[in-house]
Amino acid sequence: MQQNNQESTQVIDVRTVEPRHRHPLIFKTFDDLQPGQHFMLVNDHAPTPLYYQFMHERTEQFTWDYVEEGPEVWRVQIGRKNS
Repeated sequence: MQQNNQESTQVIDVRTVEPRHRHPLIFKTFDDLQPGQHFMLVNDHAPTPLYYQFMHERTEQFTWDYVEEGPEVWRVQIGRKNS
């Protein structure tokens, strides 16, 4: 995980994180966001199951914007909605 300063986007690169720890890390990072903040998720596969988990567990609370969609790297900007 890298974070440069308050002005930069926090990047969570889960490609080197043990799979069973990925979703808990991502949800903790999301839960620590203030409204309007976001982070960049970097993954080695399409994060579709994670998206559905967000839809179920954080309904109406998040934004999800693909920045890169494979085939080797996926980048998704995940944010906390303002209201």
